[in-house]
Amino acid sequence: MWEGRALGVRRDVTALASAGLDVVELHQAAIALIDQLVPCELTCWASMDPVSGVFATMTSGVNRIPQQYEPVLASCEYTPGEPHTFASLARRGDTVARLEDKRCARLNEVWRPLGLRHELRSLFRAGATCWGGAGMVRTGEFSEREVEFMTSVAPALGAATRLASRTAARGTGAPAIVVVARDGTVRASTASAARWRDELEDVAPGRFTVMLRAAAAGARTGSFRARVRDARGGWILFEASELLGGDGDGEAAVTISRASAADLLGLLLEAHGASSREQDVCHEVLAGRPTSGIAARLEISPYTVQDHLKSLFAKFGVRSRAELVAKLSW
Repeated sequence: MWEGRALGVRRDVTALASAGLDVVELHQAAIALIDQLVPCELTCWASMDPVSGVFATMTSGVNRIPQQYEPVLASCEYTPGEPHTFASLARRGDTVARLEDKRCARLNEVWRPLGLRHELRSLFRAGATCWGGAGMVRTGEFSEREVEFMTSVAPALGAATRLASRTAARGTGAPAIVVVARDGTVRASTASAARWRDELEDVAPGRFTVMLRAAAAGARTGSFRARVRDARGGWILFEASELLGGDGDGEAAVTISRASAADLLGLLLEAHGASSREQDVCHEVLAGRPTSGIAARLEISPYTVQDHLKSLFAKFGVRSRAELVAKLSW
């Protein structure tokens, strides 16, 4: 019975993916499908930047958690030692995990105060790349059958999320620079930071603060770069690096800007299923090199270059190099 239901949901998700929906629209429809078989009081689905693992979009079910808990819940994702964060599950290669650790901050500080005790998380992968995940919470335990069901449908959700991530809207706006303390406190910023804050707060309350904390934490390990969706389906680029010297111990400079075509190139190539070698060829094409030059630089034959190009044309729905460049340069 459960196998048949999982097959039906996989087919429905595939149909949704082919309808040209963006990520938020896709997740809204998929939440309604899943809730019929794995009901829960609260659910939130996210798409992720496949490189940094940072949330790009967040979509809630019919019920949303009270606004005061949203920043707490989001901050837990970047707290060292927090069990079963989406990033840690992605690194381990897990698909589904039930929360049972009583030391968990989100369990003690968010779910229990709301009268909820059980959480199930599922990651959406396409191949080896994680494109998103779902957090599902309710009062009763999640059964083994429900865990098996989510494990079965997760790959279809991963493929659909990857497909929906190809949709990119352009936008304008002056970049902003924000100086952030180790704990995410804003020390200084340019005037344009307020507009980016408002834009991200439209996605979810506390989103701007959470991203600054994530950027500050990432900068301490070297550098940080992540792409996140805005409320209109466009992409915002966060970059951060640690400031050295002076009195600002642990401070980071965070740059916020509208993601360009070049910033999104890797994501679009991943989303279209381009192999590592095809991505290499694509970069060479965008640099304007001829087939012979690409073959020499990549140490492959011109015939192999042409084979990779044919595959890229098919994946992007184009017929020539010019069309491929136009598709990736919008």
